[in-house]
Amino acid sequence: PMIDVMMFLLVFFVLISLNVIPALGLKTQLPSAGSAQQLKPQKKAIITLGAGDQLQLDGQPLPLNALVNTLKQQQQENQTTTIIVNSDKEVAVERLIAVMDTLRQGGFFSISIATRKQ
Repeated sequence: PMIDVMMFLLVFFVLISLNVIPALGLKTQLPSAGSAQQLKPQKKAIITLGAGDQLQLDGQPLPLNALVNTLKQQQQENQTTTIIVNSDKEVAVERLIAVMDTLRQGGFFSISIATRKQ
């Protein structure tokens, strides 16, 4: 019986890692860029912009006016947080700019936009 449980867990994690079972969060289709590159590991926060004015911070829904305060609470002293904006390609550029302006006014300057490599 224990081997059955272990086999189930193995299959479950393989399916999750292959994205056969979808993860939680907004579904987005990233725009592509020829200069896309992999980010180095560091303290990061992922902001997801979806259609219909949806906004999530690390998978949790959040209004735009609470974004900076939440990020400042999560940020550790003397540590730069890199913010990755994961915006659906259907999201209006004005909305993306509004989010980035809000972040910069809040003191966050290390902002990257997630893309797919062409």
